[in-house]
Amino acid sequence: QVQLVESGGGSVQPGGSLTLACAASGGFFSIYDMAWNRQAPGNQREFIAQIDRDGGTHYADSVKGRFTISRDNAKNTVYLQMNNMKIEDTAVYYCSADIDAYDTTLRDYWGQGTQVTVSS
Repeated sequence: QVQLVESGGGSVQPGGSLTLACAASGGFFSIYDMAWNRQAPGNQREFIAQIDRDGGTHYADSVKGRFTISRDNAKNTVYLQMNNMKIEDTAVYYCSADIDAYDTTLRDYWGQGTQVTVSS
């Protein structure tokens, strides 16, 4: 059974940095696109960043230049380096991935989320 598990959430002051990680485990052939999304209280879930298997990236305008997505294919892990953080970055952060699992067709999987709080 495929699982995505996030780690690295916590509290940080404005202007600070935090790195999130999300590791995929279980039985699968391949992981394709991996992404980070977030949901702030009272808001809809929004896209943050995406990375393909070859390292090509795409970012939301709200985080461009401050956040960096990367991945380690050998470890089945995607990272989100967050710099110069702002109060409005406070949210639950979710990773997602398109995975070709042993027991089903290619589909997207989601982690359980990790809380990130930016406050002074």
